[in-house]
Amino acid sequence: MSNKMWAGRFSKEVDERVNDFNSSISFDARMYKQDIEGSVAHATMLGECGIIDPEESKTIVKGLKEILSDIEEGKLHFDPNAEDIHMFVEAELTSRLGATGKRLHTARSRNDQVALDIRLYLREEIKEIKELVRKLIETVMVLAENNLTTVMPGYTHLQRAQPITFAHHVLCYAQMLLRDMGRLDDTYKRMNVLPLGSCALAGTTYPINRERVRELLGFDEVMMNSLDGVSDRDFCIELACAISILMMHLSRFSEEIVLWCSWEFKFVELDDAYATGSSIMPQKKNPDITELIRGKTGRVYGDLTTLLTMMKGLSLAYNKDMQEDKEAIFDAVDTVKLCLTTFIPMLETMRVIPENMRKAAANGFINATDCADYLVKKGIPFRDAYKITGTLVAKCIENNTTLEELPIEEYKKMCETFDSDIYDAISLESCVMQRKSQGGPAPEAVKEQLEYLRKKLDEK
Repeated sequence: MSNKMWAGRFSKEVDERVNDFNSSISFDARMYKQDIEGSVAHATMLGECGIIDPEESKTIVKGLKEILSDIEEGKLHFDPNAEDIHMFVEAELTSRLGATGKRLHTARSRNDQVALDIRLYLREEIKEIKELVRKLIETVMVLAENNLTTVMPGYTHLQRAQPITFAHHVLCYAQMLLRDMGRLDDTYKRMNVLPLGSCALAGTTYPINRERVRELLGFDEVMMNSLDGVSDRDFCIELACAISILMMHLSRFSEEIVLWCSWEFKFVELDDAYATGSSIMPQKKNPDITELIRGKTGRVYGDLTTLLTMMKGLSLAYNKDMQEDKEAIFDAVDTVKLCLTTFIPMLETMRVIPENMRKAAANGFINATDCADYLVKKGIPFRDAYKITGTLVAKCIENNTTLEELPIEEYKKMCETFDSDIYDAISLESCVMQRKSQGGPAPEAVKEQLEYLRKKLDEK
């Protein structure tokens, strides 16, 4: 007959295809450490509360730690026929300790056990993702510090708009990533609540001490409703959402690097170690990493959609649908970590080409706003100054020249207010240096941004 832990109610073996369909050991085995950690805390509490004999509690804890050691040393391998990691560990413990091992599952259910394991697992993953984001922010900050005066065009609608610096541009992503860290912090805080003790859905008649388990496992609080403890995966959804936003930011950054690497821009060049070639075109150097990040962003969005869709129609409390939470959230976690660990060294080794950025800035009339502002500061109404400058730009385009090269006589034909100091006002360097407003591209304003980021990272 069946050796399933839940056998007893059934008089017939489960169809092998159902076993395979039902099994989750292939993907939840990664939570073995957390499953054993939770079981150690649970067994400790059972012994302290006198629910099981204290000596048996110690024997169980010792047995669990030995199982953990054997797994990590490669002496014990996961049984692919096991239903899940929880049943695998319990079955192994029982095979080693006999009746004593069977006492471990007193006053708990797999429902609250799995809810515990996934919280334990994901809170560690959040810490790892956060550290990778921190490293990326620090990498961006170094890139900015090395390019405080590297003038480039700022864009709107992918059209050259106003002059900024490369430092200012990349620090925009540092600010986005800082908010991503904040979202991970918020997710961790809401995730760090203990579900164990909820049991199947209605708590237990045993005199358990959930606060003691909370203390042993380092949770901030105990979940106050046993139904809630086993029936929601909002913490998985929230983490998938935070990761999706982070991936969106990585994807946007990647898209710009793809553009910057092209010969049409040629603002940067990737190190050979972080680019690939073509099987047929020998001249090609492709930014495959950034393109894959764009593609994998859609994959993570799919994980989030899977989780939302899985939960949207479930009545309380636990439903087997919720087994689908793990593959989706594990994939999102694995994907963002893979992207970050590849993106960081790519960015660290990327070569910036300032002369090409400066050339693009010079040819884009991105100092036109500064030309209009020059007239405004001399008393001309802005709308009149705007029209005058627009006419000058049209004249420059017609004559294949720039505002910086246009003779002063042409300026004066349009408006007598112009004088020779116009050339200082529309110098690209002056345009950037004068934008000292808080959050602006002037080097002193960028240094302030860098200091702000350092302070925020220290607080995290």
